[in-house]
Parts: sequence; structure tokens; C-alpha cells
Amino acid sequence: MQASNMAADGETVLDGLRVLDFGQFIAAPSAGQILADLRADVIKIEPPGGDASRRSGWQADNCGPMFSAYNRGKRSIVLDLRRAEDRGVALDLVRSADVLLQNARPGVMEKYGLGAADLRKRYPRLIYGSVSGFGHSGASAARPGLDIAAQAESGMMSMNGDAHADPTRVGFTVVDVLAGRTLATGVLAALVRRGITGQGAHVTVSLIDVAADALSQQWAEHQLLEAPPSRCGNGQATLAPAADIIGTADGKIVISAYLQEHFARLCACLGRPGLAQDPRFHDNASRVANRTGLREELAGMLADLAAEDACSRLNEAGVVCGVVRELGNAMDRAAAAAPERLVRVPSPGNRQLRMPALPLTIDHATPRDAALPELGQHGEEILAELARQETAPSIFSPLLLAGEGLGVRARPANWRDRPWGRNGISLTLDPLLHRRVFRRPASRLAAQVSGTTVDKNRRGAQCGRIPSGAMRCPWESLAPAGDIGLDW
Repeated sequence: MQASNMAADGETVLDGLRVLDFGQFIAAPSAGQILADLRADVIKIEPPGGDASRRSGWQADNCGPMFSAYNRGKRSIVLDLRRAEDRGVALDLVRSADVLLQNARPGVMEKYGLGAADLRKRYPRLIYGSVSGFGHSGASAARPGLDIAAQAESGMMSMNGDAHADPTRVGFTVVDVLAGRTLATGVLAALVRRGITGQGAHVTVSLIDVAADALSQQWAEHQLLEAPPSRCGNGQATLAPAADIIGTADGKIVISAYLQEHFARLCACLGRPGLAQDPRFHDNASRVANRTGLREELAGMLADLAAEDACSRLNEAGVVCGVVRELGNAMDRAAAAAPERLVRVPSPGNRQLRMPALPLTIDHATPRDAALPELGQHGEEILAELARQETAPSIFSPLLLAGEGLGVRARPANWRDRPWGRNGISLTLDPLLHRRVFRRPASRLAAQVSGTTVDKNRRGAQCGRIPSGAMRCPWESLAPAGDIGLDW
């Protein structure tokens, strides 16, 4: 790829990929939004009344806070899967899809003929992503699952909160959010594998597994220390000072300086270098045993400093710390410090939200502003696309492509130097590139090639030579049968 094209390609990394998002609430929709932020065409399939998150804790309109957080940049169509006609539309959409995401209760998708086993038999290249509460098999598979149940059952709540108070949930739906990111990771990995093998996958994620994975360090501590992690508020049970909150003249800061050299820097920065040799605090074990006294000493040294000033000094000294901010203040600082990392999200009522962009960049691509879809906003548009796919002739006239979701991928320019040699397969198939180039999916598993020249009236395609003669074979077993040179 030429350097001049890298920024553009970074901005359109999943352009042409079609994703069907049957999700509700957070886990599956948040995975869909990640793919939408990477420029996939994500179609949100909603029941009559819409995704339940539209009005969860919100009555003003149908784009409440939860829906607004995880659905930007998608297209919405309403389908009542209880109706045979709408189930037919859903199946038509699956035919042209690369990815399907869902987090319905076990058995619901199967009831409507949209289960993973049935769809993958019909469309073996489909990536089917499922989220459950407690796994897709076993005694707990049928249990209803929400974030809070996974926090409780995984042990997460037992170690969160003050030692003398009840176990406490994390202050946001952390397991749901991590499940969405896990699902997106699995889908992207399956797409890479499909590009190599041509085979789809069923990617399964459960909230309980995600919560357990998030607690990997605590699992190790429990086994190595032979004791359960204890609740200790904002500190860490085995390290000090670590995540300890200390008051200042006008607020609070959090400090982490448990390594010996970091603790010495902390003491020197605050004008008490000798404190690092105090017998109560001379090593980590002593500081853990005398945590209350340590906090009192630090609070005394910070009492006359403003939080921002204290944090600035400590950062300059190489000590990890941060000001404990209200969310509004954190949002304003993010907008001022890195406005390019925020996206504008238009929503009903002429509102325009500021939201964090996907927290990664590819080739310095700029995050894209994207609106929230009104319920069913794109239904007619999507149905019209389906109608065109049913009736449109093949654009690539020398190749009669038939099959579900197949396409044409260009061979690398230096293919003769690759390990498969001069007689290597000269056509590989990928629906993403087919839709990107031809703007429609391919049709059935067959090809007919005759002596002609490739029509290059599509963007990026350069003419190549197709040898005379003809062949017909399934794409999966396509034999070295000549030379078609497409360069992108």
C-alpha cells in the first residue's frame, strides 16, 4: 500500500463490511458501535418499540443515555420477528451480511430461525457473535444475565467497597462494556481467519467469563497468597500507598507510590525525605501494616496545597497521581486538551452530544462524527437495497459470480515471488472487497471465465488479462487455471 493512501485506508478500515446488530441494551450494541466506528455498515434490527435501551431511565424521546452511548453511526430498521414476512426480510439481510451480533435470551434467535447453527449451515462465511449471561451450555445457560449478576457471581463485588460496609458494585456497567469489547475482538479475529480460510465462525462471549477474566490478578493472588482479597476501600490490600485518596486544600488526589524508589521521591517532593526511612514506612510491608498512619502523614503534607498544584509537583517528580474530578470537569478538560478525540453525535431535539471517540487510531485517521438513528429511520432505504440486490445484473461481466456473500480480492503485485509460486491461485474471494469495489454482494458458488479483458470502470481496478478458455468450479476448490491480474 502506498503511503499516500494510508490515512484514507485508516479511516475506512471496515468499509464494505455489513453487520446486523440484533442487540439490546449494552453488550452486543457496544460491539456493533466499535465496528461502526471502524466504518462498517451496521444495520440495527429493532423490534416494534425499539431497543429497550432507547427509553431505559429516560422518557423525553427514544434516544436515552444508554442508547446514545452505544448506537451512533448505525442504520435502523424495525422488524417484528413474530411475523413471517419480517423474518423473511431478516433472512434476506443475513444473506448479504458478514457479521451478525445478538445478545437475546437463549433460544430466542433459534425460535425465529436465526440461530447460529441454522444460519452457519446456510452461510458458512457468516461471523455470528453471541453474548449470554452464564454461557451457552451447561446448567446455568438458561439463567437471565445482566451486568450486576455477573459482578456478584464472579466475586467482583466481594472485593469492592469499604472493609466495614457491604460489598459494592462497580459504579458503571463494567462487565457489559468489557463484554462488548471482547465480542468485537472475537469478531475481528474471526474475520482475519475468514480471510485466510474462507470459513466463518460462531464467536461466543458470556458475562460471567468476562468478569472472571477481568479478575485474573485477583485469581492469582487468591491462589498464591492462600487468602481471599479483602475490601479496603480505595487502597490496595497488599500495596501502599496504592490508589490511596488523600485530601488537599481544595479537593482530593489519588497517589500510587508503593515501589521503594517512588515512595522516596514522594517524600522528597513533599519536603519530608526522612519519612522514607521511618521504621513504620521503610518498606512496603511496613506501610501496608501502618496504612492509617501513612495516610495521616501524607494528608498533613498536602493540606496546604491545591489539588492541581500538588498533582503537578508530584508528576514532575515522577510520582503517579491524579486529581479526583467530577465527571463534568473531566469532560471539559478532555474537550480542551484533545478535541480530536471526541465526536459529535446529533440526536433528537436538536441536541448534539460530545462523546469519546473509539480509543484507538489507525494510520492517524480522524474519528468520524455520527448521528444516532431514529427508530426505523432507514427501513425504506434498506428494503430498497435488498430489492436492488435481487434484480441487479452482475457488474463484473467476464465473471458470473453466484453465491452467498462472495467477492473478488486482488492478487498482490508481487504474487509470483510468494511461496505458492507461479501457479498459485489467482482469485481469492472476500465479500468485504467485493462490496467495496462493486457496491453489491456476489451471488452463487460458481464462476465462468472466458477470454476477455477485465472491465476497469470501477474505482481502483486496473485492467488485467483473462486467458482464453473457460472453467467452472466451486470457489472453495478453485484450481490454478490461468492469470487474472487485478491491482488495487
